[in-house]
Amino acid sequence: MKKKDTSRIRVQVMWNRLISVVEEQAQTLIRAAFSTTVREAGDLSAGVFDVKGRMLAQAVTGTPGHVNSMAASVHHFLKVFPAHTMSEGDSFITNDPWLTSGHLHDFTVVTPSFLDGKLVGFVAETIHVVDVGGRGMGPDARQVYEEGIYIPIMRIAEKGRMNEDLLRILRSNVREAVQVEGDLFSMVASCDDGARRLAQMMREFDMTSLDDLAEHIIESSHAATLAEIRKLKPGVYRNSMTCDGYDGEVTIVAALTITKNGIHVDYTGSSPMSRFGINVVANYTAAYTCFGVKCMLTPDIPNNFGSMLPITVSAPEGCILNVQRPAPVAARHIVGHMLPDVVLGCLHQAVKGGAPAEGSMMWNPQLRGSRWFDGETRVWESFMFKNGGTGARPQSDGMSVTAFPAGVKLVPVEAAEAVSPLTIWRKEFRPNSGGAGKFRGGLGQILEIGSAVGEAMNIQAMFDRVHHPARGRDGGHSGAGGLVQLVSGKPIKPKGFQEIPAGDRLHLELPGGGGFGNPFERDPARVVSDVVNQLISRETARRDYGVVVTASGKLDEKATASLRSSKGKLKRKRAG
Repeated sequence: MKKKDTSRIRVQVMWNRLISVVEEQAQTLIRAAFSTTVREAGDLSAGVFDVKGRMLAQAVTGTPGHVNSMAASVHHFLKVFPAHTMSEGDSFITNDPWLTSGHLHDFTVVTPSFLDGKLVGFVAETIHVVDVGGRGMGPDARQVYEEGIYIPIMRIAEKGRMNEDLLRILRSNVREAVQVEGDLFSMVASCDDGARRLAQMMREFDMTSLDDLAEHIIESSHAATLAEIRKLKPGVYRNSMTCDGYDGEVTIVAALTITKNGIHVDYTGSSPMSRFGINVVANYTAAYTCFGVKCMLTPDIPNNFGSMLPITVSAPEGCILNVQRPAPVAARHIVGHMLPDVVLGCLHQAVKGGAPAEGSMMWNPQLRGSRWFDGETRVWESFMFKNGGTGARPQSDGMSVTAFPAGVKLVPVEAAEAVSPLTIWRKEFRPNSGGAGKFRGGLGQILEIGSAVGEAMNIQAMFDRVHHPARGRDGGHSGAGGLVQLVSGKPIKPKGFQEIPAGDRLHLELPGGGGFGNPFERDPARVVSDVVNQLISRETARRDYGVVVTASGKLDEKATASLRSSKGKLKRKRAG
């Protein structure tokens, strides 16, 4: 084997090892975290950066809103604390929405890594904490100042000693002091572990600098991404989407331009800033736009500075996707999570085979009460991820009860009930919620949540796709819209701070994903299977798919052939 070949293999091994280092950092964070959002759902990101602040590798575990925002944030830390001012044992923190992940509930920690006294790189991570004080996580605030405590870029640890003044301020401003402080300790500890592992890896490979490896990673990823983009027909591809919003509908308008040098997505024409906290900062807009492009075009290329470089984003200042201080942004995910579907709608026109249909979104109940299990008066907060269905894909059904684009896991019933006085009375698939199509949209779920101690409690509602469900693609039907009410039947608003009275419970029916393709082209056997498994009803099978299923769960072939034939003739007659 030639020396050049062995060198190439060595570099690839080091690259893979770098990814394993940062994944171990993420797993350490998960094991040490206090909050269920991190420990159970994996709402986090972890990455390793070179001395210039360029992300070289990310953990497999994590959410794109965090990791892609974090990828653009480390240089902000370096502006405030230049590299030559850093020491071993230092860690730096901020939750500035405009510099990192878009709202105050996300904290980012950056830790320098030293090898034999020399700064060789950085590790960083972002997590969502359960509470930052203020109104709590919800869309009702009119300015970011109302949404919680703001921590500018500063040291959380200096030469191994935690910043007790900062921790004392945080403890005095949040409702869940133990969880929040515990999560911050876990971040510093796992970043320390990542920095140490990075130095160990460099010793094993006899490296004194990451520079050469960094250039290889960035140049290879950049070239590979450009190669995929250049397979597409150059041009401008447009798409738009309307979602529920809060004080009025929100429309997202995108123009995706493909050239030989990359992809640019421009959101000119999108709705102006909202008065409420559903606004999105530019960093978060870029994060989820980039993710939508990469999902479609380069899913197998590692995510790093080089692979993100050819994908650029713009949005007019002051529109809902590029708001300025002091705009409220706590529930920025409501609009931000729509962006990958908007991008996929553009790319559907450019990519052979097409893109998945639109999906639903995460519904994240943020609940608050004032009495604990033992009757003690104590304000508590609970935040959990609950997901609807994804859109059907060009060759397969959508995924049921799956978080896209966030990628987080559901918080298990047992975990949610263990850390707050809640009882989850019902959790099941929502039949008929996936849009009909040759490939069916993923199903949403039905949830009922009540107080375990019989008291009234409050909810910060942050639910969308109630009035504007996920649309189907290429003849597929839309998924079902969401439903928000109390078990008593009393409706509540999809957004905003509201009370759930004592003795009543929250009832949620999460949206489903859109279908892909003509439903009459779906294999009748798959329709029968959906009926037998109670994913759709017999009535839905007949109406939407033209498939007749007997009461015993068998296909009536003769009736199905007749129904499909007659409906097909009717469609052709209408088209003519």
